[in-house]
Amino acid sequence: MSVELIRAAPAEESALQNLFQLYIHDFSQLWAGTPRGDVNALGRFEDYPLGEYWHRPNWTAFFIRHGGRLAGFCLVNDHIHSGASLERSIGEFFILRKHRMQGVGRSAAEQIFNAYPGLWEVAVARNNLKAQAFWRTTIREYAAASEIRELDMQNARWNGPVFQFKRGV
Repeated sequence: MSVELIRAAPAEESALQNLFQLYIHDFSQLWAGTPRGDVNALGRFEDYPLGEYWHRPNWTAFFIRHGGRLAGFCLVNDHIHSGASLERSIGEFFILRKHRMQGVGRSAAEQIFNAYPGLWEVAVARNNLKAQAFWRTTIREYAAASEIRELDMQNARWNGPVFQFKRGV
């Protein structure tokens, strides 16, 4: 089945926020023992701040479709966790569980990288081991090994591995 990357429009923010409920739910298990990840009185996680993705240059929200069905999302921005002089970053990335382990995430990531040549950064939370394995493998298979750097950051900016690589022009 085909994997499509479709730019989200501001009018589609409610669909994106609905997907974020599932994303945050998945993430909440990593926040056990912390105040993060609790639902509000309506049984919902707080909405994700998406405003900058509709107005800021170099910030874009995408839906990921698999076989024509909504399968996830990706946020691309220029917020660089490492402080390095890079051009793009994966802000958030999510594939619905039903669509995982089928190459959907890898195909979507490659389409995103192909759409924006230049220097990339992907920062992954230290305790998100599955995401670390996904990004390590995906980036290794996508970029030339000599062009990949993996930093282990633990400071006020970020806590976890940060992958940096170049997408050729």
